[in-house]
Order: sequence, then structure tokens, then C-alpha cells
Amino acid sequence: MPARSHPVATVGYQGTTVPQLLDTLRDARVALLVDVRAVTSSRRPGFSKSQLAAALADVGIDYLHLRALGTPADGRAAVRAGRPQAMHAIYREHLTTRAAQDELATLAELVRGGRRVCLLCYEADPTHCHRTLVAEAVGRRLPVRVTHLHPGTAE
Repeated sequence: MPARSHPVATVGYQGTTVPQLLDTLRDARVALLVDVRAVTSSRRPGFSKSQLAAALADVGIDYLHLRALGTPADGRAAVRAGRPQAMHAIYREHLTTRAAQDELATLAELVRGGRRVCLLCYEADPTHCHRTLVAEAVGRRLPVRVTHLHPGTAE
């Protein structure tokens, strides 16, 4: 019998609002939003760590920040320069660090535990964001079914 596949969602908040994000997460039945940003402050209203965690709690969604799964500064600079493939290479190297591996193990255990987990970062396009690489890394530890959510757009 094949192993059971665990659902993992990803979402970027670029170009969306907190209410749109919350609606999308509720529609997807997300129980835990895992913030994989290295820097949790945001210029976008409502998306800084404490504000976002409070908004999520108001709708019954838990929040966890796994900082070591964030993109290092040189990776963020590569994305800003329009070089997502360079960011991917930098991030893959970052994933080999002890801190990232420890938090990846934590994330895999949360997914294995059966909660509907969603990975959050800024970038709207999952192919340009490290959260896709995080989901792939979890998928190397256990079978996952990844869904990329797009708040504020028709699915």
C-alpha cells in the first residue's frame, strides 16, 4: 500500500491584503501558518509578525515562525536583482546548515502530525520563492501533496 500523502500549502502575500489572505487560508482549511521569512517585519500593513499572528488567531489559525528556513540576505538580494535562479542556488546551500535542517525536521513533524500546514513568504510567484524549495525539502522527508495558494485571485 502506498504511503499516505500529506497536504502542504504555500502562499505569498505580495499584492494581497490580510483579509484576502485569511479568506484564502480558511477556504483551504489551513490550521497552521508557518512563516518562513528570515525577516518578519513588512512594509505591507498587517503582515509583520505580531500583527499577522494576531489576525490569524482571530480566525482560529495558529502561527509559527521558523526563521532558519528564511532566505539569507544574499539570496534576498538575488531576488531583488531579478535573479531567482541564483537565489535558488544560495537557498539550497543554506538548507544544508544545521539550523535549517533542525527547523526542517520540526516542519516535517508538524506536517506528519496531520495538521493542514501552509508556508508563508512574500513573493506571489511560488517559482520565484524559496517556500517552494522548503516544500520540496519536506517532500524528501515524507510524501507530500503541495498546493500553491493565490489570495485575491480566482483559483
